[in-house]
Amino acid sequence: MNTDLLHRLLDLGPDAGPVELLQRARGLRDLPYLVLAALAREDVRMGEHARAELRRARDRSDCYARLAGELADATGVRPIRDLPLAGYYPADLPRPLGELTLVSPTEAALWQAVNRLVTDHPVESVEVALLGDRPRHTTVTLRWPAEDPLLDPWYQVRLGTAALTGDPETVPVRPYLAADDHVECLIALAEEGLGRPFHPGDVLDVSQLAGQPFEPVETAAVVAAYRLAPETVALLDLAAAHVPLGPLAGVRTVLEAEVGPELRRRTTTRPLRPRHGTLLRRTVTRHEWDEAVLLPSGAATLLLTPVADYLLGPAGARPTVSERAAAHAALRAWDALAPGVAAPASCTGLSEPRHR
Repeated sequence: MNTDLLHRLLDLGPDAGPVELLQRARGLRDLPYLVLAALAREDVRMGEHARAELRRARDRSDCYARLAGELADATGVRPIRDLPLAGYYPADLPRPLGELTLVSPTEAALWQAVNRLVTDHPVESVEVALLGDRPRHTTVTLRWPAEDPLLDPWYQVRLGTAALTGDPETVPVRPYLAADDHVECLIALAEEGLGRPFHPGDVLDVSQLAGQPFEPVETAAVVAAYRLAPETVALLDLAAAHVPLGPLAGVRTVLEAEVGPELRRRTTTRPLRPRHGTLLRRTVTRHEWDEAVLLPSGAATLLLTPVADYLLGPAGARPTVSERAAAHAALRAWDALAPGVAAPASCTGLSEPRHR
């Protein structure tokens, strides 16, 4: 990959210089760092500020790689999407990593990983959401400031007990990913199309995957089973306008027959209503808890986790003053329980903390 491809992806003429290229990349997630890396690869003259920005991006990627390795060894969580995709890029053109996404085999392992992150890093926000009831899946997003919080995006780590959370309206949660790394990366990349339009960075990812040994019929069958035929076709069509698809061209051809059936299936699905947590308080880390506790509070539900307590509600809904007051009263009642007591009787049938 060279800057010629970046010019085409960013709709710039061949006469546009490095300044125009970088300015056009600003505002597109992670792409400015890749542009800087491509310019450095071609020995384009740049000042210390640009080199420092590129150095911080590389430090961020190295940090995420270390975190993923340490958490995998300690808890069994493993990276998906961005970090594995970075493994397909050449060493002198590192893929920027805006966030680290991890999937956990169990809720207990997820909270073990969260505990380690909160203990080892200056985490300033911990966002939680629940998907479904039985089975219930948990997602947690942690954020803390970058070295230069005014210039660089904050560190962000997303953990979930489901690899693919889908679209609450049409595509169900799928807990696991495919066995082959390159197929897994294609599926995780296509999943992004459920929540946002594809962008030039996605095309660059496809260009790095295109040299892998995709078997068209088998890969298309796996993609269709993961309910992502429409998104994968859209992604590959976008990429085909800029880069050779290699074996992925055959995957695209076979997938054509799967798009219609998947779109029809989506018209018959029952929507899933995720519940998002509004932070009530951060707590002293409850190291003895393996799982979170659901605590009914009138018409609402509280989520007590090993690191913070939340009021659950629909996405985008802000609790009223009275709802917050009732939630805090329920927390005070919980706090009055003797230390070490398990979840109250009102939690029967819901998750309770199991002591190690």
